[in-house]
Amino acid sequence: MKRFLLIPGLVLLLLVGGCIPSLGGEDEELIQDTEESVEETVIIPDVQLKDEYYQTLLPFKKSASRGLVAEDRAGTKYDIKEVEEGLLRLSTQHFDPKDYYFQEGQYIDEKTAASWVKRKGDGKIGKDEVDPGLNPKRPPEGTSDADIAKTAPDYLSHIVEQNYLVMTKDKKVKLEGISIGLALKSYYYNVSGREIAEIPDKQIEEQGMLMAEEVVKRLRAQEGLENIPIVVGLFKQNRKSAIVPGNYFATAVADKGKGLAGWKRINEKYVVFPTPTNDEKYRDTNTSFKNFKQAIDDYFPSFVNVIGRGFHKEGKLDSLTIEIPIQFYGTSETIGFIQYLVSIMPKYLPNVYTEVSITSINGPEALIIKKPGEDEPFVHIYGY
Repeated sequence: MKRFLLIPGLVLLLLVGGCIPSLGGEDEELIQDTEESVEETVIIPDVQLKDEYYQTLLPFKKSASRGLVAEDRAGTKYDIKEVEEGLLRLSTQHFDPKDYYFQEGQYIDEKTAASWVKRKGDGKIGKDEVDPGLNPKRPPEGTSDADIAKTAPDYLSHIVEQNYLVMTKDKKVKLEGISIGLALKSYYYNVSGREIAEIPDKQIEEQGMLMAEEVVKRLRAQEGLENIPIVVGLFKQNRKSAIVPGNYFATAVADKGKGLAGWKRINEKYVVFPTPTNDEKYRDTNTSFKNFKQAIDDYFPSFVNVIGRGFHKEGKLDSLTIEIPIQFYGTSETIGFIQYLVSIMPKYLPNVYTEVSITSINGPEALIIKKPGEDEPFVHIYGY
C-alpha cells in the first residue's frame, strides 16, 4: 500500500511555491547596497528547500516591469510562466544558488520595457534621444500582412529581468549578476489577431541576437551596471493555440565591462503527449503514455481527455506533467481512482520526475508527485 499524506491545502501551496517561513533557526538580517548608495535592511530566510532553488531576499521586491508581462502580446500563459522559470534554470549555470540570492529585476522598469518592445519610430522621441524601439520599423501603409510577416514582423514580445546578489564580508548584499530573457514570437499575427505565417528560426535567431546586444549596451550605460556580468537567453514563444510553452534556444554572457560573446545553443523542448508525431525521439515515451491513458480508460471510461507535457533536455525526457480531469462526485470513488493511479504509474510511466494533477469542475482534487528512484509517491488529496 502506498503512503498517502493528507495535509492542509495552504501548507502544500507553500511547499510547492517554494516560499515558506523559517522552520528552524533565525532569519538573517543584512544590509543591501542600492544603486543610490542608500542602505536597506533585508532578511534572508533560514530555509532553502533545494540546492537548485535560490534564496529570496525579504521584503520581496516586485519586478520593475512586472505589469508589462500581463499584456496580451506576452504570449500564452504557458509562455509567460516558462520564460521566467527557464531563465531561472539558465541562471543557475552562471550564478550558483549556494552563493547568490535572487531578486526580481529592478533596472528595467515597466515604462522602459514597454518602449523597448515597440517598433522603431513608434515612440515619442525627442531631438537628442535614441529611438528605444527594438522591433523593426513599421512597414509603409498598405503593405500586405503576408509581406509584413516576411520582411518586418515584430519579433520581440517582452523582456524578463532577474537580479542575483552576493553577501560581502561586512554582511551586506550587493548586485553581482543580471539575467535577461528576450521572448520572441515564432508566428506573426496581424492587428486583428489572425495568424498569418510562421517566422523562420534563422530569422528569429538573427534578430534576437541583435536585440540582445543592444539591450546589454543599454544596461551597461546605466550607472552601477558597467561591470556587472549579464546573462542573456533567447526564448522562442509557441503559437497562441499551443498547450505547451516555447523554449530557450540560445544564450550568451557579457562578462564584467564587456559585451555579449560566445553564443551557445540550448537544447530544451516541451512535447504534448499523446503526440501524433512519429519522431523517434519521443516514440517510447508516447507509447508509454498511450498505454497509461488506455489503462485509465479501461478502469474509468468517463474521461474527456488526459494530457501529458514532457520537458526534454539534451534530447532526453527530464520531467513529465499530467493533467487528468475527472467527473466523479463521490469521495470514495475519487480516492479509489487515486489509489489506482498510484498503482499503475510505475508500470507505465518513465522513471523521471512526474506530477499528476487531478481536477474536477470543483477545482483541484489531488496531486501526485513521483520522483525518480523513489518507490512511493507523495500524494495530497485537497480538502482533507
